[in-house]
Amino acid sequence: MSKTDVKRYSDPETLAAVAADFIVAAARKSILERERFTLVLTGGSTPEQTYRMLARPERASEVAWSRMFVFAGDERFVPETDSRSNFGMARRALLDHVPVPAENLFPIPTSCATPAEGARLYGELLGRFFNQAPDSTPVPGFDLLLLGLGDDGHVASLFPGKPALDLTDQWVTWSPPGTLPPPVDRVTLTMPVINAARSVLFLVSGEKKGAVVQRVLEGPPDYKRVPATGVRPNSGSLHWFIDEPAASKLRPGERPA
Repeated sequence: MSKTDVKRYSDPETLAAVAADFIVAAARKSILERERFTLVLTGGSTPEQTYRMLARPERASEVAWSRMFVFAGDERFVPETDSRSNFGMARRALLDHVPVPAENLFPIPTSCATPAEGARLYGELLGRFFNQAPDSTPVPGFDLLLLGLGDDGHVASLFPGKPALDLTDQWVTWSPPGTLPPPVDRVTLTMPVINAARSVLFLVSGEKKGAVVQRVLEGPPDYKRVPATGVRPNSGSLHWFIDEPAASKLRPGERPA
């Protein structure tokens, strides 16, 4: 397992800009080495700001969008046109503004009857993309997987105390809502898939995240109560980009960029 790389930035705008540059660099490296780039998106206001930065012409022009394949780490079980949809947000902030082919976009199905069916369909989709049986091993590894951090320590839609945390033999599952809004069912990648990624990048900003950031980065592992402590890539790299308010409860470190 790689060492955790934590970088602190003075404000959310700087964080988002650096994160967008990080994604561009990761894409170029992956395409050079493997001729494609698989990116897993996350929801939240900080990632949304990052997506808008990535869509700016000076960055978008540096990406070979035809070789980028975009997936979702989790999704609320609502139509993509719903304002609560993570992939809908990503379309509005980024995907509608860059020349990524429609066939390279892989949102989680939410027009089916149940979130359990959506999870099954997404697992089958991933199996076809990676050319292996769904839920088989080794677990497929995405090139870059983005994560936010919930106030309760959840990542993707893996909530404290929920059965989804215990799954080790499924790539995708569904979960009822956690304690935080909105109160809708979710479909989510499981922790084995998160930890199989070549690179994982947390994007966290805001003073209200301070306590949970401290708990994850400086406290003892407590996966059941703080799922984010279970993000430990098997052989990939783990990065945290946080702004100074989110880092306010951490021990003194390097000055923010």
